[in-house]
Amino acid sequence: MRAISDEQRRARAWHRQALTSPVPGVEQAVAAVVCLHATEPASVHLAVHARSGASRAEVDAALYDDRTVVKQLAMRRTLFGFPRDLLPAVWGSASARVAAQQRTRLAKEVALVGVSEDGAAWLDEVGEAVLDTVAADGPATTTELRARVPELDRRLDGWKGATSPVAGRVLTVLAAEARLLRGPNQLGWRSARHRWTLPQDWLGEPPAPLPEPDGYRVLVGRWLERFGPGTDTDLVWWLGATKGAVRRALAELDAVEVALDSGATGWLLPDDLDDEAPPAAGAALLPVLDPTLMGWKQRDFYLDPADVPHLFDINGNGGTTAWWEGRVVGCWVQDDDARVRVVLRGHVDEGARRALEREAERLTAWLDGDRVASVYASPQMRLGSPGA
Repeated sequence: MRAISDEQRRARAWHRQALTSPVPGVEQAVAAVVCLHATEPASVHLAVHARSGASRAEVDAALYDDRTVVKQLAMRRTLFGFPRDLLPAVWGSASARVAAQQRTRLAKEVALVGVSEDGAAWLDEVGEAVLDTVAADGPATTTELRARVPELDRRLDGWKGATSPVAGRVLTVLAAEARLLRGPNQLGWRSARHRWTLPQDWLGEPPAPLPEPDGYRVLVGRWLERFGPGTDTDLVWWLGATKGAVRRALAELDAVEVALDSGATGWLLPDDLDDEAPPAAGAALLPVLDPTLMGWKQRDFYLDPADVPHLFDINGNGGTTAWWEGRVVGCWVQDDDARVRVVLRGHVDEGARRALEREAERLTAWLDGDRVASVYASPQMRLGSPGA
């Protein structure tokens, strides 16, 4: 069996995910990591900038003018920014899986709390009302839709007597089903208040979803190109899919088993077995939930397990990270004057320290006084922030 060392895995990731040298534009930066985590709006812009140097205006243009990158709820009920050409694959597979789960769950809760005896029928009716009003009256924010469709203003009973608005839950289902898309953003690059719009209005003639097996095959193939080698566990976690779906896709791709330093078996595409040249020494500062940090479930080859409790929150969400030669060596924060400062987890040599400081200066200049807050701040970020 072909053996792929941890050093080779880091070299592959550093080259292929556009961290060795910048790519020409937004679309190439997104393609380099398959798709971008978009749960935090600022992370989209920061992840693209780290790989291309693109301005905030250029990222906004790709999202909202050219629409070459489209936000879509998909794997693990997480919001991503996908290259437009991947939409048929993700709509037919990962998004469809999330949509079915969320629709079933919401219908049961609607019936359980007495909103309607037939939760599924209620959800169908309210969903159609939402789509009808967007078609007739134009794109709208969640607040505006609650005013247009009164049933969206209901609340569901929750844990320990708390209640939650049903509007977000209904829109989550419609978004996962790709019947609604997140359109123009009313706020700046660091926040999001999208107007919900119809796919045909946002994209023109929307592409048809691929059959589920075909969709997973496409996604697994793209992941192997950029993140391979990886294990079954990595792919199942990243896709939010079943082992059966992953193994079927691997078989259809004729993926090849390779031996990893951990003792686990990884997978590569059959025409991708040659070694990658070691990357030149390089530094990178990546945002919260960056695709490179979150691309694998098993991360020991680039992340010291002892650092995980410091760089991830209790739910497994990765904070900002500082990288040297393909390894995570710390995180970054901003001071009260919005200057970026690197917080190291351990010792690095003087060359690495200087390179990371140059990256901090470059990012400070790009941010131009903007401070980026995060609900996913890691313990190390909180410890390193002003006033800690």
